[in-house]
Amino acid sequence: MKLGIIGLPNVGKSTLFNAITNAGAQSANYPFCTIEPNVGVVAVPDERLAKLAEMYNPKKVTPATIEFVDIAGLVKGASKGEGLGNKFLSNIREVDAVVHVVRCFENDDITHVDGSIDPLRDIETINLELIFSDMEILGRRLDKTAKLMKGDKSLAGEYAFLKKVNDALGEGKLAKSVECENAEEEKLLAQSQLLSAKPVIYVCNMSEEDFANGIENNENYLKVKDFAESEGSQTLTICAETEAEISSMDDEEKEMFLAELGLEESGLNRLIKASYDLLGLMSFLTAGEPEVRAWTIKKGTKAPQAAGKIHSDIERGFIRAEVVKYDDLISNGSLAACKDKGLVRSEGKEYIMQDGDVVLFRFNV
Repeated sequence: MKLGIIGLPNVGKSTLFNAITNAGAQSANYPFCTIEPNVGVVAVPDERLAKLAEMYNPKKVTPATIEFVDIAGLVKGASKGEGLGNKFLSNIREVDAVVHVVRCFENDDITHVDGSIDPLRDIETINLELIFSDMEILGRRLDKTAKLMKGDKSLAGEYAFLKKVNDALGEGKLAKSVECENAEEEKLLAQSQLLSAKPVIYVCNMSEEDFANGIENNENYLKVKDFAESEGSQTLTICAETEAEISSMDDEEKEMFLAELGLEESGLNRLIKASYDLLGLMSFLTAGEPEVRAWTIKKGTKAPQAAGKIHSDIERGFIRAEVVKYDDLISNGSLAACKDKGLVRSEGKEYIMQDGDVVLFRFNV
């Protein structure tokens, strides 16, 4: 999974990126301190792996991972080449979802490119740039499809749908707001790589004081929350400075620090969980002496396709999946005990994987 972190300059993007990846992206109080996109791969927190490691004593433990891409701050006119322009926009066409960092804190020492704090204005600025860029991309696609239609009338449906999307963009609407009438249109929209079609999590960057006073008392956050709900997006609150502080702490220190702030878990953990939920993802597990590992799949994935995540040969030669629920395995202490109680199931090609399934795939090629 790849997430693109975007936002205006000086909203806390790179501070957040540094905190969650410890990758050392340069962070400074001026626009464009991030010139090239910084990429960091982070482990998905999963306490189940530690429990399985205690049981199997494997040679290695491999968590699922998420790739974060931190991209230079976007400014008004980026789609026309302002700031870093289309260089920025091209960097996020490949991501699965967008983490849009919005500044919701006041601080006279940190300048704002527009001179004041107004998160809805900031969101509109970026969304319009995404829309303008999408219109340029879609315009070329429509011209190409129109030419191909002269010799292939079957493309008429594709052209009509893409034009409907383009018309919506022209009205200032995001591509994801366009209603798809069938699976073919859903596929077209998904394959279009339009920036405004990507799912979004709005991350409200707030101060420690905001958290201490209660986030519901921050009017800027409430505005973003209402806006996100209106377009079907998610909202998450963080303090990027706090995340930077705890990124270098050990687990015990981190737990105590978060408890003092009244938080149960870090912003990173909450962001990862929100991302999984947003993209409809979950993890299944494999466990043995060589390795304990988590594998990320889409909810609704069938057993052979899940096996293909491990190796294409396993999917091709799939025979069956021997499955036990993680909770059953832990509560009974061993796979052998689960087998004695009939808790290990033999599932075929139509089995839909469940979050936390511990699986051994049988195959023959």
